[in-house]
Amino acid sequence: MTMSYGALCSDFYVNMKLGVRMELPRSREPVLELFERMRREYPRMATFKRYKDELALESSPDDTPHRWMAIRANSVRTGVVNPGDEHDMHALHRTAIEVCPYYLSISPLDLESIELLYGFDLTARGNHDEIVAQALLAGSPLAALLEAADDARVHDCQPVLGLTFGAGRIQSTVEIKTRSRKTSHAGERPGEPISIYVTVRTTEPITDLKVMASQVDELAERGRTLVDSLAIPNLLVPIRDEIGSSSL
Repeated sequence: MTMSYGALCSDFYVNMKLGVRMELPRSREPVLELFERMRREYPRMATFKRYKDELALESSPDDTPHRWMAIRANSVRTGVVNPGDEHDMHALHRTAIEVCPYYLSISPLDLESIELLYGFDLTARGNHDEIVAQALLAGSPLAALLEAADDARVHDCQPVLGLTFGAGRIQSTVEIKTRSRKTSHAGERPGEPISIYVTVRTTEPITDLKVMASQVDELAERGRTLVDSLAIPNLLVPIRDEIGSSSL
C-alpha cells in the first residue's frame, strides 16, 4: 500500500530511533567513518551538518526520497521522507541497525530501545483543533462537550492512544499533532500540517546484536498493520475529508 500513502497526505515519512543508555562517541573519527559508510551505501546522503544537539548526514531536501541520519548524545536516528516503495521505507533503517553498533561501540547491554515512527502530514488552514474535533468526535458522546455553550470553541484536540502488544514486548502510540496558534486571522497558517503519528517501540533486552534486525522487522510489520487498519481509515481519511470540506 506504500504507493498510495503519498496520495493520501502532503508528506509521508518513516523514522527510526535507536536509543542507548550511555552517551555515544561524537569525536571525529567514529562519526566521520560511520557517515562515510552510509554515504557509500546512499551516495546522495552527502551533506554533513552540525546542529546544537546533533550531527547529521542528509541528502538534498529536493531528493525523493529524502534520507537523513542524526547522532545525538543517547540516540541514533534515521528518516526517509516520501519513500517510493517498501524497500525505500526500511532499507536505510536496516543499514543503520547493521553498522551503527560497530562504528559507535554500541553493545547489547547499552541498547535501551528501538522505535519506528510512521508519520503523515496533512496541510491545513484554519483552526487545526476544530478540524480534528469535527472529523473524529462528531456524533460521539464527547461531541456533547462541544455543544455545552453556543460560544464554545475547541482550542486543543490532540488525541493520543497507547497500546501494548505481545505481553508488553511492543508498545505503540497513535497520536494527532495540531499546530494552530492564535492569530488575527483565526489561526490560518498556510503550509502548517496536521500530523498523524503511529509509533511502535520495543525495550526488550537482547544478548546478540544480530537480533536487532529481526526486532526492526517485527516493529515494521506491527507498524504497517496499525497504519493500514487503524490510522488511515479511522484518522487520516476523516481528517483529510474534513480539511477538504472546511476549505470549500
